[in-house]
Amino acid sequence: MSTATAFDVNNVSGLDGLEEVFREHSRLIYRTAYGVTGSAEDAKDIVQTIFLRLLERGFPTDFHKNPRAYLYRAAVNQALDIVRKRRRRVFVGEEECLTLPASDTAIVDDEIHGRLYEAIAELNPESAQIVILRHLHNQSDAQIAKMLGVSRATIAVRLFRLRARLKKIIRASLGEES
Repeated sequence: MSTATAFDVNNVSGLDGLEEVFREHSRLIYRTAYGVTGSAEDAKDIVQTIFLRLLERGFPTDFHKNPRAYLYRAAVNQALDIVRKRRRRVFVGEEECLTLPASDTAIVDDEIHGRLYEAIAELNPESAQIVILRHLHNQSDAQIAKMLGVSRATIAVRLFRLRARLKKIIRASLGEES
């Protein structure tokens, strides 16, 4: 059977608005994924993966309550998975790649971003969402609270604690004492 006949668009139930959802939310998913992974390629893959899963499985029951929050959470979870997998990967490249000159600033920036992404990956998904919404998407505490269905005070307290936790994780990765 050819791939053209294996998939029948008429059999997809409840996905009439998938294209509209894509147009409305794909940029948010991309920005979120890029902010966590630091990679445009990974961010594009995450957008494709999320919408492919929606296409294959349909909209979950809680999707229509708050599609933005659902897709945002999916993007964070996918991005964190990629960061965790990347941490376990061992680089086996050509020696020439390691000897290319790079500016000191670029190396330091990459190292800082890498440590930050790894630290965020150590947080639970909901905590990572809050940090990303606040610092990557510049959402206010009130906006984050509305999206996640909690009080603004809860978000403010969690952000305070999460910043302290991230500092501790980063210091530990640098071998410093807290």
